[in-house]
Amino acid sequence: MTLIKSISGIRGTIGGKQGEGLSPIDIVKFTAAYADLIQNLNKKKSISIVTGRDARISGKMVHSIVNQTLCSMGCNVIDIGMASTPTTEMAVKFENAYGGIIITASHNPRQWNALKLLNNKGEFLNAEEGKYILKLAEAAEFDFSDIDNIGTVTFIDNYELKHIRSIIDLELVDISAIKKANFSVAIDCVNSVGGICIPPLLKALGVKEIIELYTEPTGEFPHNPEPLPEHLTEISELIVNKKADVGFVVDPDVDRLAIVCEDGKMFGEEYTLVAVADYILQHKKGNTVSNMSSTRALRDITESYGGKHFASAVGEVNVVAEMKKQNAVIGGEGNGGVIYPPLHYGRDALVGIALFLTNLAKRGTSVSKLRAGYPNYVISKNKIQLTPDIDVDNVLSLIHKKYQDKEINTADGIKIIFNNSEWVHLRKSNTEPIIRIYAESTNNKNADLLAQNIIKEINILID
Repeated sequence: MTLIKSISGIRGTIGGKQGEGLSPIDIVKFTAAYADLIQNLNKKKSISIVTGRDARISGKMVHSIVNQTLCSMGCNVIDIGMASTPTTEMAVKFENAYGGIIITASHNPRQWNALKLLNNKGEFLNAEEGKYILKLAEAAEFDFSDIDNIGTVTFIDNYELKHIRSIIDLELVDISAIKKANFSVAIDCVNSVGGICIPPLLKALGVKEIIELYTEPTGEFPHNPEPLPEHLTEISELIVNKKADVGFVVDPDVDRLAIVCEDGKMFGEEYTLVAVADYILQHKKGNTVSNMSSTRALRDITESYGGKHFASAVGEVNVVAEMKKQNAVIGGEGNGGVIYPPLHYGRDALVGIALFLTNLAKRGTSVSKLRAGYPNYVISKNKIQLTPDIDVDNVLSLIHKKYQDKEINTADGIKIIFNNSEWVHLRKSNTEPIIRIYAESTNNKNADLLAQNIIKEINILID
């Protein structure tokens, strides 16, 4: 059993004893603490909270506990049922709610579940708010409502249709161009909520031929649900066999988008944001933001259009804060997360699909040729397991000192920039006893070599 409590939420495996897995008691404590925070922020007890969930098997059980705990705190719940993370985020805005809880463990395996917590803008809570919830949940000193002030639950079905309508109404989504291109599109929704929102989105965009793979929202993931190349062999073969123009793969809560080329090769999750940004910047000049572990290609594309690229600390809440600060026209993360401000400040695979298809249609080219037109970088992703006695901050400080003659960014761990095409980013995980080490270069060999050199130096320091 595993239970991980952090400022970004609570996640764990279903079952086990209190405090050892994601037990009902832990769900109640964390939900009540969240309700207390939102009530205090708004200085009122009776508030509305949106809840939604992905399709994982434990979802209905966890969702019920969350809803009734919120009612016991005096909150009125707007339950939109099975819905993607971006749909739930938008529902908070549409319903003028005070917050939202998304029941999803994102790309984690079937035995996991989690709570993602939103503010009244449908955006993730900040670090200070997360710390408040952690402290209160640990103390378990909640003020539950009396019999006359128990909250209510209102159910709203098919909320994805409102989300889709907002996407097709966007100025830069060109339905006529997509229809004219007559695309054949393959999709893999890993048997989660992508299956209830991506087919209707594609139909609304004018796509006539949709080849569906795993679109039944049963929660029984047919393969590892993280949309990485090694997990996408089936859709890759399907695209080639069916002669599809493009393939789209999402994770269980639909905030990450992976793209597969017409030849079955991976477009590269780092390049989802690059391709969408390329299209946006053609029509609206401005700045872009991605986290420090994302590809330099976004910076290259942004500068080619006369804009500036800014790197934030890792984490969606940090990307969003930097996007607002820099008035970015597009941003996101290198895991296939696209954040498009005219829609909302959240990673959204649905708007990513709509903007990518528009770009592809207007270019009049194949997906593989589109990818070949972007600067080519490769990221090597590694980690070092730590023991409790290791002083991680001291290790990072010593690495910083060794490379002090290089350009260094310390906004989130240490990012060492060697030249215009190579960098290494080291940061300690917030949820696991590890140091993450990402290195980028123009080919696999050089990226791996950069990472391994740093790993060797760290191992010497901790021996």
